Amino acid sequence: MNDTIAFNRLADLLGSMGERTRYTGGVLRTRGLCHGGDSPTTVAIKRINNGVGVYCHKCQGNAEFLAAIGWTEADLFDEPLPERPRDRPEDDTWIPCQDRGHKRVAQYLYKDAHGTLVHGVTRCDAKCFAQWRPEPSNRSGRRWSLNDEGGNRLVATVPYRLPELLVAVAADRVVWIAEGEKDVHALVDHGFPATCNAGGSGKWTAEHAQYLTGADVTIVADRDAKGRQHAEAVVATLRGVARSVYVVQAVTGKDAYDHFAAGHTDIEFNQVWAPVPYPGDPAVVA
Repeated sequence: MNDTIAFNRLADLLGSMGERTRYTGGVLRTRGLCHGGDSPTTVAIKRINNGVGVYCHKCQGNAEFLAAIGWTEADLFDEPLPERPRDRPEDDTWIPCQDRGHKRVAQYLYKDAHGTLVHGVTRCDAKCFAQWRPEPSNRSGRRWSLNDEGGNRLVATVPYRLPELLVAVAADRVVWIAEGEKDVHALVDHGFPATCNAGGSGKWTAEHAQYLTGADVTIVADRDAKGRQHAEAVVATLRGVARSVYVVQAVTGKDAYDHFAAGHTDIEFNQVWAPVPYPGDPAVVA
């Protein structure tokens, strides 16, 4: 074979993870593990001199994809790498439900305003979610709990994609809030600043809301009872904080991911509530 060693290692790794790959346009392509994508051609993998090139067209780079598969930039080179310590906790690919045959399909990194890792969330192919925090004393570099043995939280509470969120607020852009990370990436993939809280419905707090002071916010409520309750709770934290708050729902399906997957655009979301209308706009009662 003419494939470089690094190319072979990566192809073998993806195969062992159960990820489908195919050749098209002269490169090996696979889906965006880094953002939970389902398009089979989002990530391009190409043989280059001395190694392999990887590029995710959604993330516009390779850092998040490499983190999702447990690689670093050094692994892209042909020379076999010796065993190395886990210098970044996101490099470890083990998940708590692995003993049940589950495989990790996405990892979401929560960072503070300066881009420093606070904690992570993993999602498996059976839709199990697990949260972890960096723990340098562990061989894996992580510990699968955000709390101590007494139940006290040990990490800051931050919304997903906080650095990007702060840029959007400063630029006076509308910020979208979804119920989960997969929906956030569906919005981001369509060009909209978006965020959520870790843990799904019912976990949004005033600590998340504080970063949206003076912002214009659109909440995408899931189309079920929990979705409505979650949206109401988010609205409650944003009153007196955000400049405006609107609540919308998907035209098709349950959530933002379903809405875009069905071919709809942002202007086709159904507005169901305007609890904090933009100054001068009429209020809409849910």
